Amino acid sequence: MKNAYQETMFLLKKYHISANKSLGQNFLIHDEVIHQTVESATISKDDLIIEIGPGLGILTQELLERAKKVIAIELDNRMVAILQDRFSLYQNFELIAQDVLKVNLKEIVEREKRENGIKEVKVVANLPYYITTPIIMKLLEENLAIESITVMVQREVAQRLVAHPSEKLAGAITYSVQYYCTTKQIIDVPKESFLPAPEVESAVIQLTLRKEPPVQIQNKENFFKLIKVSFMQRRKTFLNGVSNSGLVSKQTLKEILTELNIPETIRGENLTLEQFAQIANRI
Repeated sequence: MKNAYQETMFLLKKYHISANKSLGQNFLIHDEVIHQTVESATISKDDLIIEIGPGLGILTQELLERAKKVIAIELDNRMVAILQDRFSLYQNFELIAQDVLKVNLKEIVEREKRENGIKEVKVVANLPYYITTPIIMKLLEENLAIESITVMVQREVAQRLVAHPSEKLAGAITYSVQYYCTTKQIIDVPKESFLPAPEVESAVIQLTLRKEPPVQIQNKENFFKLIKVSFMQRRKTFLNGVSNSGLVSKQTLKEILTELNIPETIRGENLTLEQFAQIANRI
């Protein structure tokens, strides 16, 4: 039985291809990383797995052996041809040759749960690094009936995604992710685990969707807009940064901060998720 490196080399040679840099392709060739990624997703025979950017299908092979069904979404036509060739005999494999940001995932998840008796839906993938954030936010914001997201991402992005609000590494996306999920880092992944080796280190993280959000908000759009504008001018105080955005007048925001016993000198990055919710609800 070939290991991941041998299989990758065999496929690249067989199909006369190489990684497409413009699509951020780096093929995972580390067997232990593949094993730990799949194990951490706790896949059962009643689960639907959505894999985004499967590439040559090295991870796909493992997923197909464990899940009831795997839906792979791949943009690169060269990879689409390889995946069709490799897995055409698998009854539990479906391939969507499209940009994941344009795919109606909600419709797919609802169909699979309705028609195929799927118990849980999980996302497991080695995400394209150049569009990691848009993919993550699509998965979270579309209110999909998915249980967890286990993905390989750039380590710097991983640290931001799994950080807790008001921590040093936190960014606007940290607050968004924490609203929707609980998070944990599974494993650090060195550059040498890929072919070709990328310029950055990587990590596998897991986001588990919450049944209920940790804070109650009256207007989700305003809540996330408040967080976003507070991080757009990180060097300014929260009061100045947000009032400059036009979202709320400086005087009104001053009154809100006083009412909540929050100092006017605080920066947005030092506020908790609960404090953002309290301010947004008053605005």
